[in-house]
Amino acid sequence: MMAQVQLRLPEKTLQEIDRWVAEGKFKNRSDAIKTIISLYEEREKTREFYQMLLKRSQQVKEHPETLVPLEEA
Repeated sequence: MMAQVQLRLPEKTLQEIDRWVAEGKFKNRSDAIKTIISLYEEREKTREFYQMLLKRSQQVKEHPETLVPLEEA
């Protein structure tokens, strides 16, 4: 189920969204905003994954015996 929300945006931001719609990048304002939110969510997932990799890399540096070797094909 989709919920409808109302939000306030600075005029400059709305003009930018309208320009994107006029250029055909999005069907309408709603499509633009939903896409922007989806991209943000994906970026956050990527950031979390990167943080996990950094943490794991540090753990392996401290305890290399925990590294699972990859078999060569």
